Amino acid sequence: MGFEISCFLPLQSISTPFCVLFFSFTVLFSLFSLLIFILRLIKPYWCNCEVCRCFLSASWVKDFGNLCDWYTHLLEKSPTGTIHVHVLGNTITANPENVEHMLKTRFDNYPKGKPFSVILGDLLGRGIFNVDGDSWRFQRKMASLELGSVSVRSYGFEIVGSEIQSRLIPLLSSVAGKEDGILDLQDVFRRFSFDNICRLSFGLDPGCLQLSLPVSNFAVAFDLASKLSAERAMAVSPLVWKMKRLLNLGSERKLKEAIKVLNTLAAEMKNQRRQMGFSDQKDLLSRFMASVDDDQYLRDIVISFVLAGRDTVASALTSFFYLLSQHPDVEAAIRDEVERFIEGTEAAALSFEQMREMHYLNAAIYESMRLYPPVQFDSKCCQEDDILPDGTFVRKSTRVTYHPYAMGRMERIWGPDCLEFKPERWLRNGVFKSENPFKFPVFQGGLRVCLGKEMALVEMRSVVLALVQRFDIRVAGPNRAPRFVPGLTATMRGGLPVLVRQRGA
Repeated sequence: MGFEISCFLPLQSISTPFCVLFFSFTVLFSLFSLLIFILRLIKPYWCNCEVCRCFLSASWVKDFGNLCDWYTHLLEKSPTGTIHVHVLGNTITANPENVEHMLKTRFDNYPKGKPFSVILGDLLGRGIFNVDGDSWRFQRKMASLELGSVSVRSYGFEIVGSEIQSRLIPLLSSVAGKEDGILDLQDVFRRFSFDNICRLSFGLDPGCLQLSLPVSNFAVAFDLASKLSAERAMAVSPLVWKMKRLLNLGSERKLKEAIKVLNTLAAEMKNQRRQMGFSDQKDLLSRFMASVDDDQYLRDIVISFVLAGRDTVASALTSFFYLLSQHPDVEAAIRDEVERFIEGTEAAALSFEQMREMHYLNAAIYESMRLYPPVQFDSKCCQEDDILPDGTFVRKSTRVTYHPYAMGRMERIWGPDCLEFKPERWLRNGVFKSENPFKFPVFQGGLRVCLGKEMALVEMRSVVLALVQRFDIRVAGPNRAPRFVPGLTATMRGGLPVLVRQRGA
């Protein structure tokens, strides 16, 4: 009996202080959260700003379906095309001259910045989209050499063609003509692009687009990690999510578990490459392993490419077919152009170079991204006090955001028909003509221009040609304006349910 008591007392003496400490911390954290909430309510009155009051009270939802539409409204009303959201410490602009200033003229003064890097640090680590300075330059140079090479482009083109012929077309054919054959096209394109980017990046085929539409643990973990990382930016204060991470609670616990899945798979792929030998492999991981021997660095680089290559292409394709469903005249014009090129063969036989010469197709794709850019906004951090070309003063450490979604809807930039879907605006005497990248910053511009631009366009062209030639795809139900889910890329809330019909059936 004495032995039992003597063993129990130390445990009791340890657990009591722990309970007191835990209870005290819980109370303090609750008080802190309450303080933050109160500060959110009263801060607009500190700056006496209608925009801040509207943002914090969310009163904008009465008139606008999306935050990006409210920002567009504010930017359109602004004489300079620039606004301030003081409670976010954010200057937002839709002025092309300001965009050029940030991305080119004063590039060194507008890096991603530490606040952004910290938010995405657990997911992207030291990957190219989350770093500045020498690390960014090294990765960009390495990626430029690889993505610009003929062998990598040919490999990517081969992967896309295979995925279209063996999975995408059979999947749509399997539901075509069925009365209950409604398909979420957004989900299909996310699966399609995930298969492609994983094969290109890792040499891994997750098989997400098989007819059974299987659940991929890697895809689920990747989606969750992206979503929860983006939600960090919406917290009332960085201290909230940092405290949750420290205590391993709620969303931060889920994020940690999702990233663990990604890390495990990345480690397995690297070990597999080392055992098999990577010198003769075509995927990006194998090619990067030849010049990088830091395993964590390799993981960060490749995960960054998966993030960039998956969601952006899927978002762009979803928006394109949403618009095409409403504009059968554009669809007919694309089909006419296809017929002129293929001359009785199939679109799959078209080469990379032939697709680039399909001027109307390219115009339609660019016009779709003008109205619905995959990345609706992008932020930089001002390093030193600066004055933008429109006269806006920017204080050091201010977040400065340029807004491609709003820019595509500015009458002062695109004219009185800016809200119309008109591929012809990109044609000069029937020939596709691209615009100034600072007027159309969908692929960024200056030194940070997107390295995967050509590969993304090849993927989009290939999908559009294959599907338009074979199917009639129409949005199921009334054509409502898209509602977007908050995230790193534009994702339609509820997906894009469509009806598929085989042409000529």
